[in-house]
Amino acid sequence: MRALLRGAVLAATTLAMITTTLTPAQAAPAVDDHAMGSQIRKHEGGGDRRIVINTDPSAQAAVYGIDVSSHQGNVDWAYWWGQGKRFAYVKATESTTYRNPYFAQQYNGSYNVGMIRGAYHFALPDRSSGAAQADFFVNNGGGWSRDGKTLPGALDMEYNPYGSTCYGLSQASMIAWVRSFSDRYHYRTGRWPVIYTSTSWWNQCAPGDFTTTNPLWVARYASTVGTLPYRWSYYTFWQYSSNPIDQNVFNGAYDRLQALANG
Repeated sequence: MRALLRGAVLAATTLAMITTTLTPAQAAPAVDDHAMGSQIRKHEGGGDRRIVINTDPSAQAAVYGIDVSSHQGNVDWAYWWGQGKRFAYVKATESTTYRNPYFAQQYNGSYNVGMIRGAYHFALPDRSSGAAQADFFVNNGGGWSRDGKTLPGALDMEYNPYGSTCYGLSQASMIAWVRSFSDRYHYRTGRWPVIYTSTSWWNQCAPGDFTTTNPLWVARYASTVGTLPYRWSYYTFWQYSSNPIDQNVFNGAYDRLQALANG
């Protein structure tokens, strides 16, 4: 009996040790932890193909970068700098319930290696108001400062991970939600957020005109950017691949990226 008890105690102690030493990357994925573009790839496909575009800096005015979330864990920023990436967006929050546990390493690490970086928020518009989610974002890493190295925050608008494509909202309600987030973010930071989306989702769910305020970050996994969402005639960022990591290009020279950071 004593041997059985000792065995049970040892098993319980071992289990406790294993549980307490799990890192976030080893644990089960958190609720409301969706990476930028994850739902676009799910519904529109193409994200896992290796896309070949002209990445020769001398051939065009362009700057290349990546975006990351908790799914990448601790990022080797020196490696990506060596791959020619000069900017990064880091997931900070989702809805009003989730904060990226790797945010500090990713956000500060990209800055420290020399990248211009910004934060993004994955929207769940059926959970709470746009203003409430903007406040949560700003309060948890999504702010902005005129230091020449910080991009305005980005609002990630894409397919609903949990149900109907447009979160059960009408087009008018979705447009109002985006405007509520955008206006609140502008009030808190003095900057308009970048809007990340795909042409298909935006035109179906939120065909509002934000062209005079919000820079566009379009997702399309192809060798050309294609048709842009409603009313936008120019894109600022293009997410063109997710292999081996989400890859993006800024539509302009490096000094224009610096200008966007400086406001």
